[in-house]
Amino acid sequence: MQWDPSAHMAEIREGLLGAAPHRNWIRLRTLVMLRWWAIIGQVSALIVAQWLYNLTLEVGLLYLVIGVTVITNIIATFVYPETKRLSETETFFLVLYDMLQLGLMLYLTGGLHNPFSILIVGPVTVSATALTTRATLFLGALTIMIVSVLMEYHLPLRTEQGFILRVPDVFLFGNWAAIVISVVFLGAYSRRIITEMHSMSDALQATQMALAREQKLTDLGGVVAAAAHELGTPLATIKLTSAELAHELADNEELHEDALLISEQADRCRDILRSMGRAGKDDLLVRKAPLTAVIEEAAEPHMDRGIQIHFNHGVQPGEQSGPPTILRQPEIIHGLRNLIQNAVDFADKMIWVETDWTENEITIRIMDDGPGYPPSLIGRIGDPFVRRRSADNEHRRPGYEGMGLGLFIAKTLLERSGAELSFANGFDTASGKEASADSFGAVVELKWPRARLEGQGTSTRMALGENRPFQ
Repeated sequence: MQWDPSAHMAEIREGLLGAAPHRNWIRLRTLVMLRWWAIIGQVSALIVAQWLYNLTLEVGLLYLVIGVTVITNIIATFVYPETKRLSETETFFLVLYDMLQLGLMLYLTGGLHNPFSILIVGPVTVSATALTTRATLFLGALTIMIVSVLMEYHLPLRTEQGFILRVPDVFLFGNWAAIVISVVFLGAYSRRIITEMHSMSDALQATQMALAREQKLTDLGGVVAAAAHELGTPLATIKLTSAELAHELADNEELHEDALLISEQADRCRDILRSMGRAGKDDLLVRKAPLTAVIEEAAEPHMDRGIQIHFNHGVQPGEQSGPPTILRQPEIIHGLRNLIQNAVDFADKMIWVETDWTENEITIRIMDDGPGYPPSLIGRIGDPFVRRRSADNEHRRPGYEGMGLGLFIAKTLLERSGAELSFANGFDTASGKEASADSFGAVVELKWPRARLEGQGTSTRMALGENRPFQ
């Protein structure tokens, strides 16, 4: 089976983009509950102002404005189901209504002289977390326009004796400036945070998709290997029987040809199964393999892409047992495959994969002769949706559309397996000397505790079980 990296990343992008429109949907019941709390607060403030401080207010108009909100909440509660989710357009109009309602309440109660005027920032914050950037900019500009109008046009707050309650002009301007700054800062801050949360959520979803696909391929390979092993005996029996029949039916030309055809088809089935699965029976031994075999398995899909891949598997002095045998974890295979794919995408002619191991540590280095990582992005490597590795577009393979997901997926999966990753440019880690500009571009170094990869002391190391005779 052939693994197509570009098709795989396209599948992940399609899955993420298909789910993106739903991520901003919120429940109607959530906004209704927030509105009930706002209504309780507004009514309480009116009661305190009227009965405790004896302020003269336009009570009829104020309760009319609140009553409209109460009616809309009752309709939303009893007409729509509890599971009703709002689209972005519906959420936009509800937030717009809340802003206009609060602006009208402030107009009737002293404008920016009202200490509760800061609450008009709330709808902008909700918009920044639930709506698009365009909607947030519109509501933010509308909020600034409303508070600017309320500075000059509003019904004054009057005491029972007829005195007008107002703050000095310098405090009035300060209140306006504070609201404007809060709208800009809180809107931008909330938008930035929620955007990063959405990006990280999408990237983690892509990681899970990649890991699930790798696990399916691993399981499928085991099933094919088991089928190849189990079918070997009956195919051999068919081959032997057909050969004996062909010998005995040599006098009957027609039956002799049929027997030979059976023998040929048995050979064909054997060859097909052999090409589909390289391993033996899918027992627990298949879950482990030499370190060098796992690395070469990860690099195999990129061996024929026009870039030479050189493997340098270090052998420690005096070591007789060869490379360590590690668990064939899908996280490690897929993570290494993504790192090698990234190196192949940006290499000029070749990449190098070096392997070293000691009694306590296993190290893998992946190096290419491409342009390397931009210095400005070295610290951000591994973040999702970093769209470019180098400003020099000529080093990209044709049709390359990077989203930063490849390195993010690789880094996440490999760290999950216990690896520590480091990224650098133009340094020959094998010799410990600076390399020439045309020798090495990007360098990725991975280090694992050897016991972690070998499965020592973990639940992944299982008994092989008793031997069973073949049927």
